[in-house]
Amino acid sequence: MTYTYIPVGVCSRQITVTLGEDEIIENVEFVGGCSGNTQGVAKLCIGKKASEVIDLLKGIDCNGKGTSCPDQLAIALSEALEEY
Repeated sequence: MTYTYIPVGVCSRQITVTLGEDEIIENVEFVGGCSGNTQGVAKLCIGKKASEVIDLLKGIDCNGKGTSCPDQLAIALSEALEEY
């Protein structure tokens, strides 16, 4: 299942996640944002359960914005799990 999310309050403009069997993350793609950081976060998520990644990334703040690209990914994964 592929889910596309439009982030709020961060530099990235879109996050697409693909969940496979047993809610395992198969792919994560960010459009925009800090390329090196978002690529690194995306690669670290591959092969992990979505719920595990949500627990790790939820609440991470970027420069006092109250959110971050990793936090927005956690939100995207939460919403994807609701539709899963």
